[in-house]
Amino acid sequence: MQSTRITIPHELFATAESSTFSGTLEMERLELGPDEYRFDQPLAWQVDVTNTGDGLLVAGRITGTGTTSCGRCLDDVDVAIDGDVEEYFLLQPPEDDAEKDDDDPDEFEILPDDHVIDMEPILQAAVVLDLPTVPLCSESCKGLCPDCGANLNAESCECAAAREQANREFDQLKNPFSVLQELDLSEHDEEG
Repeated sequence: MQSTRITIPHELFATAESSTFSGTLEMERLELGPDEYRFDQPLAWQVDVTNTGDGLLVAGRITGTGTTSCGRCLDDVDVAIDGDVEEYFLLQPPEDDAEKDDDDPDEFEILPDDHVIDMEPILQAAVVLDLPTVPLCSESCKGLCPDCGANLNAESCECAAAREQANREFDQLKNPFSVLQELDLSEHDEEG
């Protein structure tokens, strides 16, 4: 397994210097809400680390493919991953208490004393942000029949027609005048 830890070289401590790092991230599975993604191949990542003067900007991409179940029909679907990787590490902690705000959700990380950045949590966050809310095999996926469970993309069933008939019959039981909705009164309108 390839390491996702990068050691910041001495030359990157000069303002405006930049270096490129790349590697792979091996993840067997990732659970995200009701979905479970499987990764048969490692995900490839590449980032540029740039010294901005006050800190190091880590920016790049992570790409690959994950497999999960379609949110409608439950068939396996491959999901292309092309996530934005971005993190900022301050070179030194802020000295002024006014700059420290514990309630600030955008608080930056501080570069560790050993100058090693563990990319794994940053890369995983980029993957999670790139995954679809509801993975689908196609936008036109018809899903499963809620009654018999048939995959409506591959076969049809009579459940929808039976359900519609049952709803009509139920409506008639609730309201005896509901049968009047089915009368065709167009002939009577023309005569008037």
